[in-house]
Amino acid sequence: MSRPFIGLTADFVDGYARLRRTYLDVVEAAGGIPIILPPKHELRREMLDRMDGIILTGGDDIDVSQFGIALHAKAQCMASERQASEFALLRELDARPEIPVLGICLGMQMMGVHRGAVLIQHLADVLPHADRHGNDAIHDVESDASIALGSGAVRSWHHQALADAKGFEIVSRSDDGVIEGILDSNRRFYLGVQWHPERTETVATGLDVVRLLVTASR
Repeated sequence: MSRPFIGLTADFVDGYARLRRTYLDVVEAAGGIPIILPPKHELRREMLDRMDGIILTGGDDIDVSQFGIALHAKAQCMASERQASEFALLRELDARPEIPVLGICLGMQMMGVHRGAVLIQHLADVLPHADRHGNDAIHDVESDASIALGSGAVRSWHHQALADAKGFEIVSRSDDGVIEGILDSNRRFYLGVQWHPERTETVATGLDVVRLLVTASR
């Protein structure tokens, strides 16, 4: 079968549209064609017309002050253009439940916040040894045996997390209880993972996660 086009959200940094190469490589390895989507909110609808699947990639923090919530002192917010573009994309995807979506790290958090989930702005405030979730540290996750998402070692780089999963099923948690996977089973494929499968060496929690998205996009 032909390779599906997988759109990956990018950031604007120092005048460049930027995305780590590991995302491109893992989509190719999973059988898809990676397409970088710049954060242009006014073009999101036309971008979706041409994509078979979407990956909401990782990045800096959500600026929750836009929702009337005090911003944590440790927050390092993404570019405002990217935030507006990501939420515009999520709104467009709500109208197209047939398009498969995978949210990674920040991407999962945005999926949750878009539906009203509460964001923990700094894990160290509520979780001892929260640093084990940062700097590409490795820890274990356990996924619901009823779904195809794997369990095992993963790489993480985040200091924020979802406190709940409003509108989703929680399908994976880390060994210290952090929500690591959310799923909307009412849509064709709408999955978020808190870890970074594009940098995880364990196949079941790395490449296979992206393969699920690519397979759903065929």
